[in-house]
Amino acid sequence: MDCGTSSSFCSCCRWRSSSFKISLSRSPIIPIFVLFLLVPSPFFCQARSLETATFRATNQTFQPGDELQKLKMIRAHLKDINKPPLKTIESPDGDIIDCILSHQQPAFDHPLLKGQKPLDPPKMPKGYNSTTVAVEILQLWRMSGEVCPEGTVPIRRTSEADMLRASSVQTFGKKMRSHVLTDISNNAHEYSIVFVDGDQYYGAQATINVWQPYVAAQSEMSLAQLWLAAGTIGVDLNTIEVGWQVLPELYGDNSTRLFIYWTNDNYNETGCYNLMCPGFVQTNNGIAIGSPLESMSSYGGAQIDITLLVWKERDTGNWWLLLEPNIFLGYWPSVLFTHLEDHASEVHFGGEVVNSVPMGSHTSTQMGSGHFAEEGYSKAAYFQQLQVVNGSNELLSLQNAEAVVSYPNCYDLEPGNDPNWGSSFFYGGPGRSGTCA
Repeated sequence: MDCGTSSSFCSCCRWRSSSFKISLSRSPIIPIFVLFLLVPSPFFCQARSLETATFRATNQTFQPGDELQKLKMIRAHLKDINKPPLKTIESPDGDIIDCILSHQQPAFDHPLLKGQKPLDPPKMPKGYNSTTVAVEILQLWRMSGEVCPEGTVPIRRTSEADMLRASSVQTFGKKMRSHVLTDISNNAHEYSIVFVDGDQYYGAQATINVWQPYVAAQSEMSLAQLWLAAGTIGVDLNTIEVGWQVLPELYGDNSTRLFIYWTNDNYNETGCYNLMCPGFVQTNNGIAIGSPLESMSSYGGAQIDITLLVWKERDTGNWWLLLEPNIFLGYWPSVLFTHLEDHASEVHFGGEVVNSVPMGSHTSTQMGSGHFAEEGYSKAAYFQQLQVVNGSNELLSLQNAEAVVSYPNCYDLEPGNDPNWGSSFFYGGPGRSGTCA
């Protein structure tokens, strides 16, 4: 079987992984955190400072034009994506947050969105629980008390150092196609996920436990996410992906960050992380997508969760993103997609890591909390309240899901058993350990 011609991501995963069926309808809890963020391993090179590159360019110690041309392209690209701010906020972690007028954000550079302005939030799907106890979502850039004014959106400023870590200006902020599941020889991505397919899905929701897993190398990553997909993997796959991630190649550190991603051509030319290209329209002025989360869960201690809902608003066809309670972050316009212009055919929840260690050994990068699922609440990471949106715009508990665990000796997954959690599961692991060589 060739994953590059498989009609579904799940069928490819099942072929490559040891998989097993979980009936979520029979199990009161199966936490799922769709983690199909496929992150490129050699996606970034060793970062070098602008000063060093400029010095070498001046002294002509490299092939003529190489570094200077790259720096020229980087500066031009930064001018395109870093819009003139109305206000700038310095975060304690070193990030710069620019408050950009909402109608001047990068999304409206897209040729199909030019001249538009952000839309008002839509009505919620039927069955959405608006009585959820409010839990403030904290990000480090808000710790000083500074906020972005009404009519603006907070965007993490992309730096020259960020782009110098990329292999090219063209691939910055993107997943490289060669490092997604289009090649059966690519064993770098390892999963503990739950998925459903074979129906029409108009959205998904999950409550995701937040941790700061150890990532052993800059070329690796760890994440937890939910993922909606339609189309054919290796050909014209459309995806919408949301969750948290630790991705040092992209951000330059090991912080846990809220992220989004989209593509409409199997990660080939279109799409990007966060707001690093035209596409996603942000409507909220209090959350910076791609900025670190301030609070993390602790082993045996307090547990921090975020609840994310993505659903298709029927009047416009746009896919909206909600961070509970009732924080409308924005939307992916329907015109960005081909297959997802209508509905998703698969929904995934769970964790993923990239293992860059050569065959015969294994990375010590952690998934979730870094502990196996059997340790349970406050020790293992979890997904809970897994739901999908059906054709009648109703939120329904996940039913008849299947699980894929790539390397159960390194990272695993078990159904939850708390009747208050709905469909749920525990997942994760330490990577290299006594059971994982």
